[in-house]
Amino acid sequence: MTQLIIILPLELPQASSASSHLDYVLSPDGRAVASHSRAAMALLPQPGNAEVVAVVPAQALSWHEVQLPKGLLTKGFLSESGSPRLRAVLEGLLEERVLDDPSQLHFALAPNAREGTSVWVAACDRTWLRGWLQALEANRHAVLRIVPEFAPADSQVNGAGNSAGIDGEAALQILHVIGTPQQAHMVFAPRDAASGSTQQAALSVLPLSADSVHLANWPEASPVVAEPAVAALAESLFKRRVDLQQNTQRWLQASQSSWDLAQFEFQNNSRSRSWKRVTTLFGSLLRAPRWRAARGATAALLLINLAGLNAWAWSERDSVESKRAAIKEVLTSTFPQVKVVVDAPVQMARELAVLRQAAGGTSNSDFDSLLNALGSLGASTTIPSAIDYAAGEIRVKGLGLSPEQVTQTADQLKRQGLRTSLQADTLVVTAKAAP
Repeated sequence: MTQLIIILPLELPQASSASSHLDYVLSPDGRAVASHSRAAMALLPQPGNAEVVAVVPAQALSWHEVQLPKGLLTKGFLSESGSPRLRAVLEGLLEERVLDDPSQLHFALAPNAREGTSVWVAACDRTWLRGWLQALEANRHAVLRIVPEFAPADSQVNGAGNSAGIDGEAALQILHVIGTPQQAHMVFAPRDAASGSTQQAALSVLPLSADSVHLANWPEASPVVAEPAVAALAESLFKRRVDLQQNTQRWLQASQSSWDLAQFEFQNNSRSRSWKRVTTLFGSLLRAPRWRAARGATAALLLINLAGLNAWAWSERDSVESKRAAIKEVLTSTFPQVKVVVDAPVQMARELAVLRQAAGGTSNSDFDSLLNALGSLGASTTIPSAIDYAAGEIRVKGLGLSPEQVTQTADQLKRQGLRTSLQADTLVVTAKAAP
């Protein structure tokens, strides 16, 4: 799906927000950058059928680890965490851990949050976020998803493996240097002093300086990834080579994050959420590298089944054609005078009837056979008022049979290969067509 990725500025939107300049990335499939630039909001590319994704800068977010009480979340395939009760609980849990009034902040739970375990909660200024979302919507850019530029669950692997040639365990510990030489920041997860692990550490965003580099105490073995504009500054402060990554590539990878900050008052309607989850799931199945083997196996399975179905269809068609040819052969060999075969069973029944008549024989469609079969039943003692016979069908009027007697008569005549029906006061008996 085509994506229009818009990076929200750190400042509050002005009254004339249409003239505000924003960075954006346009991607045809969520994996490659088709174009990127910085433009006034009114001049941003029109999304059309594209998914509009808003990226919240790392400097605008704070991260907090909480443990949710049991019975607070209702989970389901298309469920959302956005109830007022959950919001009130988060405000109570974070009241002593945030600098601002919790009522002025927007909170978002980590994807797949579970009760009774440690859960990451992202917090940002609610007025700031609402202002930019409303401004974008006023300029025909309704945001479907809101993602963080970095997140505790995926900030350590945000594209560095692809851009810097880093993989495996080393990719789990990466420090990013972003911004401009005048306003450079570093984003990283502090190491646990006891274990050296970064897995449960919240993100830290610090201005890049000699003091902050000393405070970070970043290990020599752990990579440093920097934007080209601040790469030289990062190398001079860290005194090592840094790996380069364009900010557009980082924003593109951020758009693929499993995080979605569009919760509580910012969550979309249920239909949009359902469609978003379905498209995200299928998009992951179609594009994510971890599903590459499954996609290959599925494609191979479909091809094998398609080939098998075609082979089976060809075999069945050949079998049917062979049987038809055998029937035609029986007809033409038995009755050589038949030169053109249209419907072999019907033509064979007609030829047999001709032979029977020539030999003086009778069939169950003759008048005598039909009348004898009907008379042998003794279904009625009433003398019929009229009997008509034509083309293998006898019509008897005035028998006065009840519906039960007609049903019983039909069952008995059916065993003799005859079909029975009642039309008004006329009993109709017909010989069944030969198979």
